[in-house]
Amino acid sequence: MKIDHPSYILLQNPPGLPSIAVAWIVCLVRRSKLIIDWHNYGYTIMSLTHGTSHPIVNIAKWYEKFFGRLSDHNFCVTNAMKEDLQMNYNIKAITLYDKPAAFFKETPLELQHKLFMKLAKDYDSFKARTEFAHPDVEKSAFTELDVRNGSLAHVKERPALLISSTSWTEDEDFSILLKALEDYEQYISDGVRIPSIICVITGSADLGVCLHKSSSSLDLPMKVVDMFGCCLPVCAIYFECLHELVKHDENGLIFRDSTELAEQLKMLFSEFPSIDGKLQLFRRNLQESKQLRWDESWDQTVLPLLSSN
Repeated sequence: MKIDHPSYILLQNPPGLPSIAVAWIVCLVRRSKLIIDWHNYGYTIMSLTHGTSHPIVNIAKWYEKFFGRLSDHNFCVTNAMKEDLQMNYNIKAITLYDKPAAFFKETPLELQHKLFMKLAKDYDSFKARTEFAHPDVEKSAFTELDVRNGSLAHVKERPALLISSTSWTEDEDFSILLKALEDYEQYISDGVRIPSIICVITGSADLGVCLHKSSSSLDLPMKVVDMFGCCLPVCAIYFECLHELVKHDENGLIFRDSTELAEQLKMLFSEFPSIDGKLQLFRRNLQESKQLRWDESWDQTVLPLLSSN
């Protein structure tokens, strides 16, 4: 209450209980305008633990609906949520898609090599696949550097690097990926396998797998947004509004179970690391899409609203 008078208070929901009511009261006192940024519904997240009929879930649902209507402006993360807010809450919102920050981008090969060589000291999956003792060549499972002339390249027969980025909520079943990898390893021959590495170095990877399922089926996985910022194709598990982000067979693939994911892995990696394969096509599509970054999206969508008021 002691800070300078704010023109707006911008609040992300969830979490919104009790912050929506508190922010609304402060706006009344300070004569500010309340903007709610709807990323999901808090009551649907609570229902994952308590069930949809639990009294606390019903109270949370009423709370979001009642106090959400008291906002002056609203943003939401999908067109599906925009329609739901209008239909069920009588709230008019503007769709503001999550976009990657500028630092999410493809990792230069030089930095990839440094990363892989560092990881190779502790993890066998990153070590060179064949015995290689040339003193002037520095080699990992993925890259090789000729220190004599500085020539750096991917290993021709390198394995693929697959990452799964997850927030580990109850709606994400990691066993789907593990089962798919088991099915895939039974498919490939001669003991060759793809190391399934869980990490956050998305700019160095070849494929991302997303296991996010929306509790409301109305929000989108930010992990895929960041992967796309790195021009990393994805396989993502289906839910109703996912098509607003993942364009099936254009920038990635959508699967429903471990069997379907295993088949997608077989198809994507059958020609790897050929530049003519499906995986590289998806990457080129992402590179050519000229995606908006977070600050650009903010300037296009939010700034006009603030300026007009």
